[in-house]
Amino acid sequence: MITILLLWITGIGPPANVRAHDVPSDGGGVVVIEWNLAPDDALLDGYEIHRSENGVDFVKVGFIGRGRRSFQDQTHDGTTYVYKVAAVSDTLRAFSLPSAEVTSHASWINVAKLNIYVAMIIFGGLILYFISCARRGKALFIRKIAGLQAIDDAVGRATEMGKPILYVLGLGYIEDIATIASLNILGEVAKKTAQYNTKLIVPNADPIVYTVAREIVKESYTNVGRPDAYDPESVFFLAREQMAYAAGVDGIMMREKPATNFLVGYFAAESLVLAETGAATGAIQIAGTDALSQLPFFVTACDYTLIGEELYAASAYISKRPLLLGAIKGEDYAKVIIAAALILASIIGLLSRFPILNLFQ
Repeated sequence: MITILLLWITGIGPPANVRAHDVPSDGGGVVVIEWNLAPDDALLDGYEIHRSENGVDFVKVGFIGRGRRSFQDQTHDGTTYVYKVAAVSDTLRAFSLPSAEVTSHASWINVAKLNIYVAMIIFGGLILYFISCARRGKALFIRKIAGLQAIDDAVGRATEMGKPILYVLGLGYIEDIATIASLNILGEVAKKTAQYNTKLIVPNADPIVYTVAREIVKESYTNVGRPDAYDPESVFFLAREQMAYAAGVDGIMMREKPATNFLVGYFAAESLVLAETGAATGAIQIAGTDALSQLPFFVTACDYTLIGEELYAASAYISKRPLLLGAIKGEDYAKVIIAAALILASIIGLLSRFPILNLFQ
């Protein structure tokens, strides 16, 4: 009460040197207001920030405690603002002089993230270089992946036995990376089934994935010169519900007795149900998913399992397209660079802890 009474008698001083500026290297929509503390800062409740937009009367847009010298205001890019800061103690207010006009805008470049830009240039250059090498006919080595090497044998086995091939895309939506990778593999498998005149069965759990899968299979048959062999009924929508879909696929396995099962895409709790049923029918099973929790079930119940990035590299491995091969090699070299940088940084960090080596301090 004594403090408030003194302030009523002597008055409070306003903050000085109020300035407002746009935040550099950001996406816009933010203005920073800064000021010098009021003379009686220790006795204040805090500071109110008032804003005038395009010359309209000032309105309060924020409050901040005493001892603080800046405030960030959310703004609209392209609008002109003027700010005042008021020192507040109970019902007393002491307003500063208005700031200069300020307008927020988005920056083209975030200087703080130039390292990411440089990395993009380096990694993009690597990918373009290897794509160019592949197009010139240079052989690009990709390590052997057992599950993908077995595709020809699996398709050939189904052809010799006169049995179909079952390709399961899983429960993923069209925007899932695993589903996109699986669709790429489906296209290559469909080409081989078209060449060998082997029946292909593709049940789907999502209507959009079903539509895309149907067009991919149809295009694959056309590309190998066998459009007449394409059966529109071979790709169909089964069920959206998880266990209903699993039950439907299991029924197909028991009735059709496919010689080869491909379980590639996103899977959840139904993975073991599908894999065990397929194993019980005696089919060769090639599985792949990026759902880490489901990999143990596939490894246990399937003949071959694509683990991690093997799923994403599969389409390049099978098709040998220069664009895909170049991208895979570029990504591999980028990983080598990143690993080398991490190792170097770790070594420097460890050496800097030894007092006899002051070069890194």
